[in-house]
Amino acid sequence: MRRFILSALLAVVCMATATAQKFALVDMEFIGRQIPAFKEANGQLEALSKEWQSVIDAKTEEAKKLYEEYQQTADKLTAAQRTAKEEAVLAKEKEAAELRQRYFGPQGEMMKKQQELLGPLQDNIYNAIKAIATEQGYDVVFDRATSQNMIFASPRIDISNEVLDRLGYSN
Repeated sequence: MRRFILSALLAVVCMATATAQKFALVDMEFIGRQIPAFKEANGQLEALSKEWQSVIDAKTEEAKKLYEEYQQTADKLTAAQRTAKEEAVLAKEKEAAELRQRYFGPQGEMMKKQQELLGPLQDNIYNAIKAIATEQGYDVVFDRATSQNMIFASPRIDISNEVLDRLGYSN
């Protein structure tokens, strides 16, 4: 009997704790689409990405042409000439790979530019979400746009519009 009472008491405490938590949702993609500076920054990033990708593609094409030239003339070359041509092809391929890493790698120019352009905007959004969550007593705020496990969520817990209002944007 004592165990039953203890188990029941524990269950009641767990349910009270679970129901005491308040959750909210935001849709960061929706918020981003409503903020002109966010759209502009994404446009700049896309333009840079295309520009850098074209530079990388040009290097890759140079390497491909060198390789094709090598294949066409390989049987007419001496061993030393073949080695020199192979090294030239490998050097061009390495240049393209280094450019890709420099522009798009984890510490690359694209990441730096994203942080420069989007970082302050994301910080403002985060601060607005944090202020709303603190004021309204939310324990957890989920991003609907990135949550792959969320199947359904009630629209009444979505605070995206409140965040936009806090930031000075109305939709």
